[in-house]
Amino acid sequence: MYLEIYGIKKSPFNITADPGFFYESVTHKEALAALLYGIQEKKGIVLITGEVGTGKTTLCKTLLNRLDSSIKTSVMLSCPSFSHTQLLQAIVEDFGIKPLKKSRFDIIKQLNSFLIDVNLSGSTAVLIIDEAQNLSPSQLEHIRLLSNLETAQEKLLQIVLVGQPELADKLNQPKLRQISQRIFVKHSLRPLKSEEVKRYIEHRLNISELEDFLIMPESYDLIFEFSKGIPRLINMLCDRALLLGFVKNCRVFDAGTIKACIEELK
Repeated sequence: MYLEIYGIKKSPFNITADPGFFYESVTHKEALAALLYGIQEKKGIVLITGEVGTGKTTLCKTLLNRLDSSIKTSVMLSCPSFSHTQLLQAIVEDFGIKPLKKSRFDIIKQLNSFLIDVNLSGSTAVLIIDEAQNLSPSQLEHIRLLSNLETAQEKLLQIVLVGQPELADKLNQPKLRQISQRIFVKHSLRPLKSEEVKRYIEHRLNISELEDFLIMPESYDLIFEFSKGIPRLINMLCDRALLLGFVKNCRVFDAGTIKACIEELK
């Protein structure tokens, strides 16, 4: 609604996971490096955790953009209602494999053959599961079994588990110690620090080429206090400020304006 008024085509503070707006804060840069290292070195299982709104899905989409085009990927949103066979079938179909038979044994056999072909071609196969905290212990155990697919030298399937902090808690359960011991690379996404909030906002404004939008210095402390450094909450607040600027024909956002936006979001 307000995009034309500001002369832009896309909102800089959309809450959807757009890799085009990916901001490499210290913690996000470290997470991306951990992912690329785990995949390129074929470490098997990589674990990324972070609170709601810290940018895990955006990180995953950015990772996909950074991977070589020859790498085969299967990206899944965890489905707790799936049976083990349904989950396995969804994974192989996302790799582009059409199972000839529906039994778990035959699907794994066909997946193993696919992974061997990928390995012989000099490439890599990566399975990314987002919202993995929703997987049941039984489903996680079956994911672990997929990590057993290997040659004498290396893992055939690289597995990335992405989820909220409770995923790490779940993996620490004694009954899941086998998968926990196979996680060789892990990183916990942290919220942005107070000094990063201004850079984060300016980064998104620059990408959207929105110049007629001024946040006063005293407002950044309020934005950090409200958001606790969570990118999604920063986006929500700044998007509300854009809307308020449109309504009131205002382009300068002082502490009073930001406070009004915060009250609307409470």
